[in-house]
Amino acid sequence: MEKIREGNQNQLVSGTLKWRIENFSKMDKEKLYSQVFVVGGSKWRMLLCQGWKDTNLAEQLSLYLGVGDVSTLPKEWSRFAHFSMTLVNQLDTKNSKTWPPKGSVPQEFNEINSEWGFTSFMPISELYDKSAGYLVNDVCIVEANLNFPIKVEHQGTEPNAPCSELLFAPFQDAQGSGQVHTEPPVASPTDPSLARALGEVPNTTIEELVDFRGLGQIEKVFVPLLEGVCNSHPELIVCMHKRSQKYSECAFTALGRLLHFLKTTKVKDMTLDACNRLELLWEELESFKFDLAWLKPHVESAFDMTRFVHKAGRLKRLRDDVEALANELKRRRAALAATTIDHAVVKKHLTKAEQDINGIDMDGPLGYGI
Repeated sequence: MEKIREGNQNQLVSGTLKWRIENFSKMDKEKLYSQVFVVGGSKWRMLLCQGWKDTNLAEQLSLYLGVGDVSTLPKEWSRFAHFSMTLVNQLDTKNSKTWPPKGSVPQEFNEINSEWGFTSFMPISELYDKSAGYLVNDVCIVEANLNFPIKVEHQGTEPNAPCSELLFAPFQDAQGSGQVHTEPPVASPTDPSLARALGEVPNTTIEELVDFRGLGQIEKVFVPLLEGVCNSHPELIVCMHKRSQKYSECAFTALGRLLHFLKTTKVKDMTLDACNRLELLWEELESFKFDLAWLKPHVESAFDMTRFVHKAGRLKRLRDDVEALANELKRRRAALAATTIDHAVVKKHLTKAEQDINGIDMDGPLGYGI
């Protein structure tokens, strides 16, 4: 379903793309594209990949959202959108897996990076677990929730797209193919880029976006952090002067996400999963070509914390083991003391019993006095 919210100059269009993949086991899942969907006159598609391995060498399911008509768009095109991806649990929708778990990813799609998404969406083993509910009767269902602004024409001009196109519906290609394409309808200029939301960042709505130094609309929670680093490092602002507003929004949002992570994450929370999150945030931020020499030492220090957290975890486990063994030793000592007392009592009874039968020939006859 598609919704449109009107503003002074823009309309915020939102919609949910639903991709039902039948005969999933027979598909080429190394790179599987959905049909093209039309939302607010803009064309979108989803991409599913398998084979990428995380730092633990566990194979991952990857999901991406991409622009569906790259080859027909003008040079230096760009499109800004907030989105999230969901793998539907067909046994219990409450257990559906969504990234990011809260909120959405703000991202600029352009001719250089037309596909963004989540490389480590879910372990493949979890997808194929029959009891998990993500693959039922060889059917897999993927959804993308997105919202993005479109310009509103005034003074009697026509809107960007016919009203009929504003009704959410999948787009069928000229060949009338089915729901799933194993090859993209148009060539993508690059491999899917990496963009994963991390931390407990609130869901972004228009009311929660504020202007950041005329460079674009940034999530309110990030602005104080950005103000602080930009005051100390004005080159961050200077390097964006020749960039588009959408590019600047994405760049400073990426910087805000990383700063928010470093600001709110405690040392004790730097688990391996948190380390993977930080790595993804850092890789995303580096793609915007900021001079990050001032920030890199802090990020490297945060990565080092993972090693200390691992050692602290091992120390805690050793302490727990020592305490458990001490309790077991105490229990066994108490049991030994009780057994020693029982032994002494039984030994005393044995001595008395031996005395009672001393001098009696157990092998002699009973006799009858003659």
